[in-house]
Amino acid sequence: MRQPVTTYTSGNKVSLIKGGKPYFDALLQLISEARWIIHVQVYIFGDDETGHRIAHALKEAVQRKVIVYLLVDGYASQHLSKTFIHDLEQAGISFRFFEPLFRSKHFYFGRRMHHKVVVADARRALVGGINIADRYNDVQGIPAWLDFAVDVQGTIAKELHMLCWKTWNGFLAKKDKGLYLNQPPPEIPEPERTAIRMRRNDWVRNKLQVSSSYIELLKQSRHDVVILCSYFLPGKLIRRQIRKALMRGVRIRVIAAGVSDVVLAKEAERWLYDWMLRNGVQLYEYQKTVLHGKLAVCDDRWMTIGSYNVNDISAYASIELNLDIRNDDFTRNTREILETIIREDCVEVTAEYHKKTGNLFKQLYRWFSYQFIRVVLFLFTFYFRKEA
Repeated sequence: MRQPVTTYTSGNKVSLIKGGKPYFDALLQLISEARWIIHVQVYIFGDDETGHRIAHALKEAVQRKVIVYLLVDGYASQHLSKTFIHDLEQAGISFRFFEPLFRSKHFYFGRRMHHKVVVADARRALVGGINIADRYNDVQGIPAWLDFAVDVQGTIAKELHMLCWKTWNGFLAKKDKGLYLNQPPPEIPEPERTAIRMRRNDWVRNKLQVSSSYIELLKQSRHDVVILCSYFLPGKLIRRQIRKALMRGVRIRVIAAGVSDVVLAKEAERWLYDWMLRNGVQLYEYQKTVLHGKLAVCDDRWMTIGSYNVNDISAYASIELNLDIRNDDFTRNTREILETIIREDCVEVTAEYHKKTGNLFKQLYRWFSYQFIRVVLFLFTFYFRKEA
């Protein structure tokens, strides 16, 4: 899987943010401090308490003469009412659905925009796996789904801004020449400077950069890899690298969902548990709520985080966005957070435990789920549209 080389930029500052209130507090701060332009591109934008709160903040930004672009996926956010959208547009927000390659009033066929990114003034951005909806927030006493994002400032924010600009206008559009792009980057103290590169998956544009990052991470690993993934269904290429890393003596730990919002995918995942356990992967299921995060750390040296799930849907069907981060201290701190989750919020899935929680009927159901999901992967970008 040879992909064009993308370079790291070093003049960046990064912090890890847990989903729920911490993330939405950071998002509201980012919006409130924007001076010129905001890009919001997200898979799911909810017509609920959280969605209305963020929409209100974006409307206030427009009143401050900030340009706001809001792009949501045409499949995942199809529930948005005409009234909600009309209110956004009346307030001055430029709103658009990311639509597929082919569509009609009755069907949809094409890739989906799965990335989650918010950029302000080409200077600061939030990137991760967190959508804008109540289930990703701490509301009404219900804890958010487990997820993570990074808050980045510096050169990488300008790259993210340009990606959002091209996604909005089309990749053949003229380069954005806004005056805000000429503003000096924020001053990052030397000890905080972090090397970051932007990684994308988009099958239409023949980009498999995030998939390549996971392969690179496994190939380069020497001691320890921790993967947290909501829908962990690695294809043959990833499984091959996992096996090779294990044979080199690398410890590989996978934090998977104990409770999933997609039951069939969870059962398909459990069918792969036999392969993982047989090959020596240490496997854990998160128990507190639904796990939705997507990140991996390697040897306390570097990590990748974003919207990419380790499965063929993310690899070949969706537009995904990750950031690769090289910073020993930051990666070590992230790994320690994951180890706390393993220790306090997970159940270890040993071979004995897996055998006890299964039987012949369950194994047949898991096998069927796995085979069904494999077929669905080929049809995943097609669905019959609902009438508005």
